[in-house]
Amino acid sequence: MSSSRLVSFLSNGLTLSGLALKGAALAAVLVSGLVTATGAHAANFLEKNFYMFGPRYDGVTGSCEGSLWKVAARFAEKESTYWNSNLQITAFEKVHEIAVQPWQSDNIPRRYCTGVALVSDGKPRTVNFSIIEDGGFASIGESIEFCVVGLDRNWAFNPACKMARP
Repeated sequence: MSSSRLVSFLSNGLTLSGLALKGAALAAVLVSGLVTATGAHAANFLEKNFYMFGPRYDGVTGSCEGSLWKVAARFAEKESTYWNSNLQITAFEKVHEIAVQPWQSDNIPRRYCTGVALVSDGKPRTVNFSIIEDGGFASIGESIEFCVVGLDRNWAFNPACKMARP
């Protein structure tokens, strides 16, 4: 392109970067039209090149007894932070597994447990909890969901912590 043509081209309010942007947009429209015009085939151009893999679970979760310290620590944190209470779980009794992956096998692996928590107010209460594979922050590590019957103050697992069970 000669310099006089370039000057007249630029003086009309168009720039080379603007032209490149319009060209890219036109190419995207043509590619998307080409992809949709081909009908229902196995995979289109974008699916072949930018495939997203599904989850890969091992089905391995920790034991019920091995996760009790997390339940006790998170219970104490929740009580002090949200309810201005100094209640803590002092001990556990009769802890046992209820179910492992009670639904179809392609769901997120969970181990459901229950037991009796001895709370610092002197009352034994049923505690239901689940150990979730890859349920931690950014899907790294295990996560624990728990509910102590009678102390589910925000009713997240109502009625009587039934929703924390399988």
